[in-house]
Amino acid sequence: MKLRNLMKIQDFNLIEKISSKIILIKLIDVKGSSPREKDTNMCIYKNGQFGTIGGGELEYRTIKEAKKMLSEKNEINKILEFPLGPSLGQCCGGYVKVKLIKFSNGKQLMNKNKLKEELIENNKNLYIFGAGHISKAIIEKLDGTGFNVFVIDSRQKIISEINYNFVTSILAKEPKLIIKNIPSESYCLIMTHSHKIDLSICYSLLKMKDFSYIGLIGSKTKKIRFTKKLQEMGLNKNLINKIECPIGITGIKGKEPDIIAISIIARLLEFKSSLENKYKHLRLIKGSKNG
Repeated sequence: MKLRNLMKIQDFNLIEKISSKIILIKLIDVKGSSPREKDTNMCIYKNGQFGTIGGGELEYRTIKEAKKMLSEKNEINKILEFPLGPSLGQCCGGYVKVKLIKFSNGKQLMNKNKLKEELIENNKNLYIFGAGHISKAIIEKLDGTGFNVFVIDSRQKIISEINYNFVTSILAKEPKLIIKNIPSESYCLIMTHSHKIDLSICYSLLKMKDFSYIGLIGSKTKKIRFTKKLQEMGLNKNLINKIECPIGITGIKGKEPDIIAISIIARLLEFKSSLENKYKHLRLIKGSKNG
């Protein structure tokens, strides 16, 4: 099952601590156009909610029913059906079936549904080499974007400042040595404090495995210089061209760390979506040939 929701790793950590009754809301069937996909989840408890099933009247009525369930003594689960038409004030034109499941507390919900594990399994791995100011600006915006985040740096003080429970921090005297343990198809961003280290990481990434994405922070001039040096180190230009530099969305201008971070994250999401669409298209072609 592919988990689809806006809940984050941090949300799941908070859900586990909820000691009161909590409702898990799941879209168990979706036909036609709808605000969210099948298997989307959200949670409702006395003092708030986590995630969304798409907002609007659909979500409003579902939350109303969930709050009613919280006040009831019985443990009966419910299924709601919604045609997304004029009667609901939504013009999507689709149909949604929603299941509401009641749990005694957040820990019980998490243990029985493995939501956190499914999210991690379906996320893509993102390895960020360097924990400087741009990295920090990127990291703080990444939770909930579909990546398992790993940050590598050789500086004890700098890496110790990365304090997010959805991030794995790795102290490595030689960051390039970490690469042999990185799964293929991972996403990699290179933004250390040293061009020499950047070059070493670029070389090791290109030599070792076929990664989904390699992005190097820097200018077009840096890319030209690195291309020349990597060729001198024995790599061919086609392989070197797998490195994207500069990184980010070309239409987003600005040198402020937060703007650069948003631009880079937007590019990662754009690339990830295009790759997923490509694989989906290939599966459809393969399926039609087999059929």
